[in-house]
Amino acid sequence: MTEAKMPTTCNRVMALYRVSTKGQVDKNDIPMQKQSCREFAQRQGWCIIKEFQEKGISGYKVSAENRDAMIELKKAAERKEFDILLVFMFDRIGRMDDETPYVVKWFIDHGIRVWSVVEGEQRMDSHVDKLMNYIRFWQANGESEKTSTRVKTRLSQMVQEGMYTGGNVPYGYKLVKSGMKNKKGKELMMVVIDEDEAPIIKSIFSMTLREGYGSYQIAKQLNEKGLRTHRGSKFQANTIRRILRNKMFCGYLIAGESESPHLPDLEIISENVFKQVQFIMDQRSAKDDEKKQIALRTKGKTQLSGNLYCGHCGRKLIATTHTYYYDRADGTRVKTVKQRYICTNSGRDRGICNGQGAYLAEKVDEVVLEVVRKYLDAIKVTPKSLTMEKQYKTEIADTKKLKKKVEAELEKLKKQSVKLSAEIGKVLIGESNYTSEMLTTSINIINQSIAEKENQIAEIESKLANQQDDIGKLDFYYDEFRSWADEFDLSTNEERKMIICKLIKQIRLYKGYQFEIDFDSDYKRFINEFTMVK
Repeated sequence: MTEAKMPTTCNRVMALYRVSTKGQVDKNDIPMQKQSCREFAQRQGWCIIKEFQEKGISGYKVSAENRDAMIELKKAAERKEFDILLVFMFDRIGRMDDETPYVVKWFIDHGIRVWSVVEGEQRMDSHVDKLMNYIRFWQANGESEKTSTRVKTRLSQMVQEGMYTGGNVPYGYKLVKSGMKNKKGKELMMVVIDEDEAPIIKSIFSMTLREGYGSYQIAKQLNEKGLRTHRGSKFQANTIRRILRNKMFCGYLIAGESESPHLPDLEIISENVFKQVQFIMDQRSAKDDEKKQIALRTKGKTQLSGNLYCGHCGRKLIATTHTYYYDRADGTRVKTVKQRYICTNSGRDRGICNGQGAYLAEKVDEVVLEVVRKYLDAIKVTPKSLTMEKQYKTEIADTKKLKKKVEAELEKLKKQSVKLSAEIGKVLIGESNYTSEMLTTSINIINQSIAEKENQIAEIESKLANQQDDIGKLDFYYDEFRSWADEFDLSTNEERKMIICKLIKQIRLYKGYQFEIDFDSDYKRFINEFTMVK
């Protein structure tokens, strides 16, 4: 057992940890119980002054009167040495349905509150409470479900500590011996990056991000190179999609809802790249084609697709091939194939759109590419903008200042609410200057104001999180912009299409080849900065 120093102003807690066998989950599950109880007590503002550990003690077979820890806890309760008995689950106190309910009642009768991290407080205020107390320990005979809860809790803690908990290792990683052994003497394995497979993972993400390849195309290319999965089978489109959705490649171990802290040794793909790929996949899986910014396919001769719209009716323009025929002077008939962007709302039989029905793709592409090259050329002579970073930091400081101001206003309202609530008692005995109606109205108004302030704080915190995320992405987007500038003219048609799709959110095309461009918000600030520099 261990003891701890305690401040004089908090509830005194004695914690009980018990396992019925010598080893449970990661040698034994007492560390799991201890960690959970300590974290719970800290959240409640309680002070653990003593901890009791019972190893190899069956709560089903050993009576409380024969357990040293329970005997000592009862003596301490009689001496008023603590206020709360805390356990991970109530079955840690015992599992005898004809004894343990009365043990719990004994502590409560002696002024000790009995708490469980998982199940909350056990009370004895009514006959229903007493019945529920008995039923709880009657149900404790069903060991399996509670054992499962403790195992899941410990596995979650292990993942959060960055420990590999088993299961199939994704492509890109492999298992190696860790040099540690478990309780049965078996050597434990640890997951590391597979240096042969990691470049393939990077290539899969790159093909999606840079060239807009779909999962089927990527699988086909890998298979044609003779590459195989860990099981020796060919890559399938579903395999590629699972890889692209797996955050582990950013350096995180994930098991269910549990996620480890960032583990640099496991990072193959940066989080910014991962987020961009998620955006592309989400765009392509969206049901509303009119709202998609990223093209479903990047093959084809046209330079634009996915973000080109009719400026008159708002319909997304589609790329088509049109064949023209004309006769030369010598009578020879010539066939010419040209790419066009068309609005399917236009035409005599539709009458939905009064704009131009078709635009020569070559002419539209030339105009848009000229604009894109203008900004790409600008970044080549633009250093990383300290002005922009300063602007971000100023905005963050202003948001923090506003949050502090609203929090102070909220605290003032809460004090007013407490003060008015205290008047209720005075009203009942006729010692208040307020009537009950006046108090009710005032309290309702203040409570409404409190709710509004709390909502405002939540909105400010969300805005602050977005601002902090934005400043963290400055370097990434600047470097990406620079790489586009250096490589654009040498890029493949697919790569140029993806650059334009990511850089430009929407292009609206009007009669006479007039157009408006909305840049994506992640790059818009850079573009504004280039304009200022020029």
